[in-house]
Amino acid sequence: MGIENLSPAEGSTSNRKRVGRGQGSGTGKTASRGQKGQKSRSGYKRKRNFIGGQLPLAKIMPKIGFHSNNVKPYVINVEKITAVAELSEITMESIRSVHKIANSVSKVKLVGAHAKDLASKIKDDSVTTTGK
Repeated sequence: MGIENLSPAEGSTSNRKRVGRGQGSGTGKTASRGQKGQKSRSGYKRKRNFIGGQLPLAKIMPKIGFHSNNVKPYVINVEKITAVAELSEITMESIRSVHKIANSVSKVKLVGAHAKDLASKIKDDSVTTTGK
């Protein structure tokens, strides 16, 4: 058996219906499009979400969900977690060694009354403090 001898199974395919080929074909004259109107003309195309002038379903259904590209920092209160304040150099690795943070966290913000004093110890761009 070769690829040139392959054919579809018996009855699995049928010929395409050729409409508008004369009265004897059964689908002549109007070619199953009816008499007049927009749908009988050539070039007619219905909008995908059109439901007969009614308010579209996409507008009726409630809109849910939002994905912000804004990465919010993980906040550490220096008053409560004193081990971070006692570090000699503050980087993401040194904070992870002292305080349990998920690997997905990419930014850390230090807050608290004495957070401004720690600004000189910070050696990483992903760690920031409050204050001016």
